[in-house]
Amino acid sequence: MKVLKFGGTSVQNAENIVKTIEICKESLQQEPLLVVVSAFGGITNKLIEASNVAASGSSDYETIFNEIAERHYQAIEELLTDTLRADCLLHVDALLTEFNEILQGLRLIGELSPRSLDLISSFGERLSAYIIAKAMVQQGIDADFLDAREVIKTDNTFGAAKVQIEKSYALIAQKVNASAKTFVATGFIASTASDNTTITLGRGGSDYSAALFAAALKASILEIWTDVDGMMTADPRKVRKAMPISHITYAEAMELSHFGAKVLEPRTVIPTMAERIPVIIKNTFNPYAQGTTITFDNASNSHKVQGISSIDEVSLITVQGSGMIGEAGISMRLFRAIAHAHINVILITQGSSEHSITFAILPKDVSNAIVVLSQEFELEIKTGLIDELRVVNDLSIIAAVGEKMKNIPGVAGKFFNTLGINGINIHAIAQGASELNISAVVSAVNCKKALNSLHETFFLSNSKTLNVFVVGTGIIGGELLNQIKAQHDTLIAQSNIDVRVIGISNIDGYVIQDKGIDLNRWEEEIKTKGSAPDLKAFVNEIKELNLRNSVFVDNTASYEVANCYEELLEKSISVVTPNKVANASDFSRYKQIHKLAAETGARFYYETNVGAGLPVISTLKDLIKSGDEIIKIEAILSGSLNFIFSNCSSSNDFLTAVKEARAKGYTEPDPKIDLSGKDVARKILILSREIGCEFNLDDVQIENCLSPESQKTETVEQLWHTLEQYDNALYAEKIKAAEAAGKRIKYIATYENGVARTEVKTIDSTHPFYNIMGSDNIISFTTARYRTQPLIVIGPGAGAAVTAAGVFADIIRIANF
Repeated sequence: MKVLKFGGTSVQNAENIVKTIEICKESLQQEPLLVVVSAFGGITNKLIEASNVAASGSSDYETIFNEIAERHYQAIEELLTDTLRADCLLHVDALLTEFNEILQGLRLIGELSPRSLDLISSFGERLSAYIIAKAMVQQGIDADFLDAREVIKTDNTFGAAKVQIEKSYALIAQKVNASAKTFVATGFIASTASDNTTITLGRGGSDYSAALFAAALKASILEIWTDVDGMMTADPRKVRKAMPISHITYAEAMELSHFGAKVLEPRTVIPTMAERIPVIIKNTFNPYAQGTTITFDNASNSHKVQGISSIDEVSLITVQGSGMIGEAGISMRLFRAIAHAHINVILITQGSSEHSITFAILPKDVSNAIVVLSQEFELEIKTGLIDELRVVNDLSIIAAVGEKMKNIPGVAGKFFNTLGINGINIHAIAQGASELNISAVVSAVNCKKALNSLHETFFLSNSKTLNVFVVGTGIIGGELLNQIKAQHDTLIAQSNIDVRVIGISNIDGYVIQDKGIDLNRWEEEIKTKGSAPDLKAFVNEIKELNLRNSVFVDNTASYEVANCYEELLEKSISVVTPNKVANASDFSRYKQIHKLAAETGARFYYETNVGAGLPVISTLKDLIKSGDEIIKIEAILSGSLNFIFSNCSSSNDFLTAVKEARAKGYTEPDPKIDLSGKDVARKILILSREIGCEFNLDDVQIENCLSPESQKTETVEQLWHTLEQYDNALYAEKIKAAEAAGKRIKYIATYENGVARTEVKTIDSTHPFYNIMGSDNIISFTTARYRTQPLIVIGPGAGAAVTAAGVFADIIRIANF
């Protein structure tokens, strides 16, 4: 015999009930069935709502009652005809009349006891099971209604009754085996052994009812039919990439359901495991999906971790004090007091010093727990042997479950490292000696982030999703978005990296979409769905979203944006930027930013601060990490200045070269910024700091390329005038002398002997920079290992495409970290 259990969504309405009957028909072709059903979806909540409203003295319960009645009458109308419909209506009318009379009584007495609530809650299953039994008869199945109160007997704990197993099993077997009919039994409800009073097994008890029937009847299998394709590796409402689990053990299923997996009620496993009855979780709305099979062992599984689960709302209570050390019986007293107060303990952790015990409970039980523990340890608290009880609220429990974690090193390391690099603080840790699960208590605001991070680590270890927030969509930022769009599918296919742009901010406003922005229409999204420009609001929303693997990309030259780095890094949000402001700021701030990145596990990447897309900073870092000594750095670090000086000649004056560079977009709109030499100075400052020099910008010796008169100009037109009047003549002499000597003029940055400088230099053909033309950059590293032949990095040092590519490469490096 098979036992099939259908949940509330499976019997939500007549349409769904027809689907369940079809499933039953197909199963009946193989072997006899017993069917257990829940109340119609949402009805139990409506029953409780109506009883609470009635107990409050309000007549509004009548509206809720009418809604409940209508749901059932409509199902009868759609499912049954003729005599069956008339018989069913008589039965349903009687039940609804009884329910209505109870509600009227509640309104008069103004009190709702646990006993009354159990009776009221029973009507959902009693109505649904009777209607479904008649609907099966209508469809040609020899079915009959079975009221579980006849066969499942319990103690008198209303709301969460304890089943008397032996007695119940005997009654079930006697009842079912005496008939060849297909019984449709009520889930969730039972009756007391002492006086046959209606009682419930607690919310989710229908699964447990089905397991009791299966165990009592020695069923070949128990099928739990719900609205999902089985148990998942995580809650799909929180983890979009959650996957179905095809096979799982009883122990794993029990742990996952205990720690929040809603598909299966934890107690369901106990009776079936005792009888080694396989349990299959199936989808009523996708009946041919594989589902999840639960058995005693799972030799076919290759995953060390089977699932990641969570309990969303818990509180931690810590009992600690010097008087606990070495004192026998403290734990017994603590948990005895908690048990007597009927408080369920979800997680326990104790330090090896015995100085403290921490346990997790539901928030609703905190006040009661504090009262009973304060009474139990009143003397110890008064004398200072035990400190005041400490409570931490707004927490969640995250659990990784899998039998194959046992004796395999590295699982716990991956678990805690994943949380650490995503900036998720752990309040408490628990791992049983069985090594079946690893549990951690984290802040509730980090629950979703923790689930997604751990799921990616254990189930998508070959892939990584980056959640990117872009500030600045000018020449570089716009090109970056184009590159991400063009490369998105290739990165997924070839490297298993999914770069999702979640937020974009520019001068027109900002937009954030946690499922990712369509990069084909991001400009339209900002215009139609975006908020007004507000950098602070944008950053705050990024922090509030709290997504794993978040990357903030600053494509601006803005001081305001750079000033946001610290608060982002503090939240473990990585920062990628071509903006030199932060790395060229006061040394104390520079040091703080890098310290924050190291402490939080966030990445701070800025390869494009120097040399656009050239691997300058990464090369320097690698040299230093490998133990090489940097003796000298010499570099052309400005594509714009190199273009200008490369194009100056006796036939092409300085002014013409500057205008040409500006027209090509190599310089800033005001070329004075480039020609001041400060941008190059910032770059050599950054390289010097990478070596370990505690320099500020004032420590760099900077030669301005402009005459004093040109430096004082306020508009571009004024600059053109002074360049023609003063600078052309100045450079004409230098150019003439250089050409006569076979030399060239370059603007070169140098670090050597603890001194950093930028200057206009004349070099001959033996110098490695002599043939560097156009907007190219070149960086020469003279080191202890590269003393006679310096290590040289050369290539384009300006341009939106190469700079954006360098930023993109930094983003990808975070995925590969």
